[in-house]
Amino acid sequence: MDRMHLYVDSQFTSPYAMSAFVALKEKGIDFMMTTVDLQALENQADAYTLLSQTQRVPALVHGDFALSESSAITEYLESAYPQAPLYPTDLRLLAKARQVQAWIRSDLLPIRQERSTLGVFYGVQSSPLSSSARACADKLFRAARALLEGNAEYLFGRWSIADVDLALMLNRLIFNGDAVPAGLVEYARRQWQRPSVQAWVTLSRPPL
Repeated sequence: MDRMHLYVDSQFTSPYAMSAFVALKEKGIDFMMTTVDLQALENQADAYTLLSQTQRVPALVHGDFALSESSAITEYLESAYPQAPLYPTDLRLLAKARQVQAWIRSDLLPIRQERSTLGVFYGVQSSPLSSSARACADKLFRAARALLEGNAEYLFGRWSIADVDLALMLNRLIFNGDAVPAGLVEYARRQWQRPSVQAWVTLSRPPL
């Protein structure tokens, strides 16, 4: 079958592109990677829109099949390549993993607005959190501690792609120097050291 092709942002800061990239690495799938300059609006070009109807990154091309949205991509990879699971096999834990991914992508907007991933991957520092962002951070901490009850190493007993997504959300705060509970800092640090994650973290990024 044709080699897979992953389209990501040109600065390698998209948390969603990172999730798809890590998924491919975890599966041991050989793939090509092409960057899309979002600032130059390359994602709105006709050629890219044919691949990503949402005009967003990441996009995955597999032969004559193209797919966008990171959770859709990771679920496709899980079904097509069941080796090296990205998700729990237990039905209820799988549902919980998808819950975590959906929540991180749809909620906590003040954190995403005030703690850009430029802080994670470029070291850009931001001003103190607003009251709404602090409230979101508290919500994030409560949920993460409940999911990691007993200081669990992973969310669902063993690593899953949801651990990467949660760790990156926590790292938006940790890398900026915001106060984060020590147990969650250790959890995020542990996920960050995973080789598939480090492969993304250590990519050579263009200057801002």
